[in-house]
Amino acid sequence: MAIILSIESSGTICSVALHQNGELLALVESDEPNIHGQKLAVFIKEITDLQKISINSLDAIAVSEGPGSYTGLRIGVSIAKGLCYASKIPLIAVDTLQSLAYAMLQQTEISFPENAVLMPMIDARRMEVYLAGYDLKLERTATTKPVILDETFFHALNQPTSVCGNGASKIESSFFNKYLTFVPGINFSAKHLGHLAFLKFESQHFEDIAYFEPVYLKEFAVVIKQ
Repeated sequence: MAIILSIESSGTICSVALHQNGELLALVESDEPNIHGQKLAVFIKEITDLQKISINSLDAIAVSEGPGSYTGLRIGVSIAKGLCYASKIPLIAVDTLQSLAYAMLQQTEISFPENAVLMPMIDARRMEVYLAGYDLKLERTATTKPVILDETFFHALNQPTSVCGNGASKIESSFFNKYLTFVPGINFSAKHLGHLAFLKFESQHFEDIAYFEPVYLKEFAVVIKQ
């Protein structure tokens, strides 16, 4: 039996979940903006107190590794690494885009074609998104990268492609073609991390706590208002 605490801070939602063998036990999250620094540690205490589980008794801590918000990722990973180091428990990194692709597969009302590409998208400002492609086994078919959503990108689609995430909302109706399907209602949440984290736990795929860094894709830039 493996009990894993999952932390999702790569987007606008601050989210913490507890899973046992990949099955959700509890979830605490909020979509209030810019609260990761204030609330993430509070949510962790709330959820462990609720389930009467101490950090030391956890089998691992999983954290969403990005891409996503520079500040959110930095906060989430720093807290996860600190807890793992202090409690001497493993750190598991879960690809944020893969977790969103997993969430798409959990939509039981949707039937995906066998050759479908699952393409979660994360807002990267303006018409740019971070995306990756996955098949129905969650094997990567397209490299994680920043992409500008323009006619060139959509004309290149030549097989059924399902998109989701806060970046997918950038897609204008004029861009849709016969290959493209939008899967609504999927957002950042620690509840999507548990199954993928458990698979890594079973294979003992852990991160080096001292050297692990999030996947930012871009350098942090400070915007100064004139």
